[in-house]
Amino acid sequence: MTTITINEVGLRDGLQSLQRSMPTADKLRWIDAAYAAGIRHMEVASFVPARLLPQMADADAVVAHALTYPGLQVSVLAPNLRGAENALASGAHRIIAPISVSAAHSQANVRRSPQQMVEEFARMCDLRNSAGRPEVIMVAGMSTAFGCTRQGEVPLSDLCDLTRLVLEAGCDQVSLGDTTGYATPGQVAETVDAVRLIAGDTLHAAHFHDTRGLALVNSLVAVQHGIRELDASLAGLGGCPFAPGASGNTVTEDLVFMLHGSGFATGIDLPALIASRTVLETGLPGETLYGYIARAGLPTHAPLA
Repeated sequence: MTTITINEVGLRDGLQSLQRSMPTADKLRWIDAAYAAGIRHMEVASFVPARLLPQMADADAVVAHALTYPGLQVSVLAPNLRGAENALASGAHRIIAPISVSAAHSQANVRRSPQQMVEEFARMCDLRNSAGRPEVIMVAGMSTAFGCTRQGEVPLSDLCDLTRLVLEAGCDQVSLGDTTGYATPGQVAETVDAVRLIAGDTLHAAHFHDTRGLALVNSLVAVQHGIRELDASLAGLGGCPFAPGASGNTVTEDLVFMLHGSGFATGIDLPALIASRTVLETGLPGETLYGYIARAGLPTHAPLA
């Protein structure tokens, strides 16, 4: 049975989109509950100035707590060299750089053109190497890979060209991001296949938003075309603050249910994962939580792991 890695991104991508901050103690309880449910990959923080994202002001403490768990791969986002310095100092295992294919989104998100961001990413990779930390995985998170609310269509050729550049810059993994929820199943198949010809097994992951209700089917198509890691957020928290209308990450619980029912393994205890939503109810009272499985319940015959 093929195993699909689920990377829980709610602690970073989910929380950064909210207008309030989750208390640090509740973030730590979220990590505890996710680990207990079998999640072994988490993106837990973003190393950006607290004045820009106060939700991430406790990044060091959150990473430190996550690192206490054996076998847990801890990922963080770093948008620039300074962020990468802090990420390396934190001890995180994987650093994700947001590299927008859309020029308009790139300017709004990191105030650089896509080409300038690739140059910054190359400096981040060099920093990792010069620090003697070859075990740290550098990920090119290809944002707006399927379209952009600011720019509109994002040509596949632009994505392919930028993929070649990030590979030359030294990236270890490529992740395709449907930042605005524009992707359709046919587009996912075409895009994954095209980027695979360039990146090979370096094309590792995909990140979908459920803005138009297609996150689950897009995820299934992605794994059918060789993607082996999917980002998702507990209760569907999340959305890029620099991509208007980009609401809702893939719901982790629904994704796990679909994958188990489709013959894939995740290593996740689904009832325990659903139960972990109580951490959000406590830490983010009144926040809208999404998810079909949590609302409808598991079928009596459903595979649980």
